[in-house]
Amino acid sequence: MFAYWGKILRVNLTDGTIKEEHFDEEFAKKWLGTRGFGIYYLLKEMDATADPLSPENKIIYATGPLTGTTAPTGGRYMVITKSPLTGYIAMANSGGFFGAELKFAGWDAVIVEGASDHPVYLYINDESVELRDASHLWGKTSGETEEALKEEIGDNRIRMALIGPAGENLVRFSAVMNDEHRAAARGGVGAVMGSKKLKAIVVRGHKRVEVADRAKFTSVVKEKTDKLRNDPVAGGGLPKYGTAVLVNIINQNGLYPTRNFQDSQFEYAEEQSGEAMTAKYLIRNKPCYACPIGCGRVNKLPTTGVTEGPEYESIWALGAHNGINDLATIIEANHWADEYGLDTISLGGTLATAMELYEKGILKQEDLGEEAPPFRWGNSEVLHYYIEKIAKREGFGDKLAEGGYRLAEMYGHTEYFMGVKKQELPAYDPRGAEGHGLGYATNNRGGCHIKQYMISPEILGYPYKMDPHDIGDEKVKMVILFQDLTALIDAAGLCVFTTFGLGADDYRDMLNAALGWDLSTEEYLKIGERIWNAERLFNLKAGLDPLKEDTLPKRLLEEPVRNGPNKGHVVRLHLMLPKYYEFRGWTGDGRITEEKMKDLGIDEL
Repeated sequence: MFAYWGKILRVNLTDGTIKEEHFDEEFAKKWLGTRGFGIYYLLKEMDATADPLSPENKIIYATGPLTGTTAPTGGRYMVITKSPLTGYIAMANSGGFFGAELKFAGWDAVIVEGASDHPVYLYINDESVELRDASHLWGKTSGETEEALKEEIGDNRIRMALIGPAGENLVRFSAVMNDEHRAAARGGVGAVMGSKKLKAIVVRGHKRVEVADRAKFTSVVKEKTDKLRNDPVAGGGLPKYGTAVLVNIINQNGLYPTRNFQDSQFEYAEEQSGEAMTAKYLIRNKPCYACPIGCGRVNKLPTTGVTEGPEYESIWALGAHNGINDLATIIEANHWADEYGLDTISLGGTLATAMELYEKGILKQEDLGEEAPPFRWGNSEVLHYYIEKIAKREGFGDKLAEGGYRLAEMYGHTEYFMGVKKQELPAYDPRGAEGHGLGYATNNRGGCHIKQYMISPEILGYPYKMDPHDIGDEKVKMVILFQDLTALIDAAGLCVFTTFGLGADDYRDMLNAALGWDLSTEEYLKIGERIWNAERLFNLKAGLDPLKEDTLPKRLLEEPVRNGPNKGHVVRLHLMLPKYYEFRGWTGDGRITEEKMKDLGIDEL
């Protein structure tokens, strides 16, 4: 096989055993990589009803066939496990350099199972693999851990995926961090590492990924890279202003959720935009491995000094979502969220839930304590105070560490939680892009934008412009296509931002050149469909009730937007969801038919 090593590392933390396993080309053609490999092993080997924070849960770090190659953005890896936030599948991916380094070490994936009785880290140096004591690292932040491990191992070129104090303390929205400020964040994957007492995976590799036809692959990669560089978003807006280039665009289109989705435009958006951040704080761009886009930001503040980020989602979650407009405070809060290892989207969503509970008089100051800052919209002291409290589960931070849904449930008002399947929603109000709302509702990992980025056709015009309020058959089929295509892109080991410039045929070209295969675009998309359905199957086995949980917060379904371009609109999910099930080939109550499972070859899982 080309572009694979055919090797999987299996580590059992309960008994300390380390094994090497192998897969063949037939397996690779069926599951491709990352999410595909991960969902196969979860379905094959674990009880989907297991407690996600128990030793029975498994956590898988997987690369794709293009990870570690020169394919544009070919540095991605994926963390796949059962989510402690949703109780369903979690698949969180990240860029940076860890994924490529894991591939250079000669491994396509690492399966971690069981749980250690004391803190450990896994050290992989090519074929040499060992578990080491990490007691001295427990309690350290992301940056402190990176620094300590580089000094201990004596190699500044090591790469690592690790958890901060939030993961150690089982915060349900804690992240796996790599390269200090890159995060596989969503679904609380960091808490699963914490439950296993696994502080870090450290990798050093010295191999080169071999492709089928080096000259052809180089030519194809050049062609696709040129496409990205000539695209106005991938080669223009993203490198110039970072992902925060979206702040003004989304706000002007009336989709920028404000004060827990009570409004859809923020009066101070321009002051926290990518343009403003570039003018005031940017030092330089920082691309991930093999990325020609380079959307990563390196900023400098008087308080924290040099730091990275925040991304569009983090600016919104820590800003407009909570009515906060101090960009310097938002950048600083993002820095500390990275240091403690928190998912900034869920962090901001949980705080916004608390803000509204406080505004409505449901959450009282006596619940917080006299010293705690009040949860008033725009009070940036909340960010300063609660990030550390949440990460350490101190005081009221212990309740916030459970996430927005469980917090709202404690006070008997889940209607103020803005999320899907217990995961907080990201930075787009779907009342202004109804296909995006269908994507939210049906997403396998709960409230998530990135696994079906319908903002592309509905707002940005990729691959062509669709009316954001059209809910016809074409729109529903586009949601399904985007979900399957995203699964394919993830599985290949690439970044979804490549869809700004590349289409399905482009991914086929790169994969065939690297792998020496001759699959059609339709055959590759079927791999994406298989992955999506297999993840759905896992959720159903875990107890998903589709008719109750494939939905959106009541506010988005029943409360029309109060002003702006989408005034008067709600999401008409009830008209789209039956079509979605039908076009997926599922039953009318959202379950996968035996016929569909046989067609996709997942009937034995």
